[in-house]
Amino acid sequence: MNKGIDGIRRTRTYLLDFIKDLSVEQLNEIPGRLNNNIIWNLGHTLVTQQRLCYVRSGQKMFIDDTYASLYNPGTKPQKTVEEVEIGKVKQLFLSSIDQFEKDYINNLFSNYESWTTQRYGEIKISNIDDAISFVLYHEGLHAGYIMTLKNLVKNY
Repeated sequence: MNKGIDGIRRTRTYLLDFIKDLSVEQLNEIPGRLNNNIIWNLGHTLVTQQRLCYVRSGQKMFIDDTYASLYNPGTKPQKTVEEVEIGKVKQLFLSSIDQFEKDYINNLFSNYESWTTQRYGEIKISNIDDAISFVLYHEGLHAGYIMTLKNLVKNY
């Protein structure tokens, strides 16, 4: 078992439990002058992991490509996400990590395209293990956003 992948799984499991009592309206609520919501943050972390691990390795994402147009960096919520779609995002939130772990064990990511991100300071990502570390960091940031958003939507 890869500790980084296990960390991503634990973070995602925690977040799903953390938001389990929220309504569809609360998951879609964009409080105050903010520009996204809880369900967008879940979808965004899902898409980002897929892009950083699969696409950068020359592989097809495990999730449907339509999620990228909704949750890529630079996007924001375009419409209310209905209960059925929320269920799909939540299901993929964990199943995509299970599939990723299998693909990692099967060495699917050996042709990783090295790159450097400037968004969070200059961070060079040279291989899949660097990508896993960065995904864990990125998902930690969005976990914090989700925690803040939950406090805001619960107090409206």
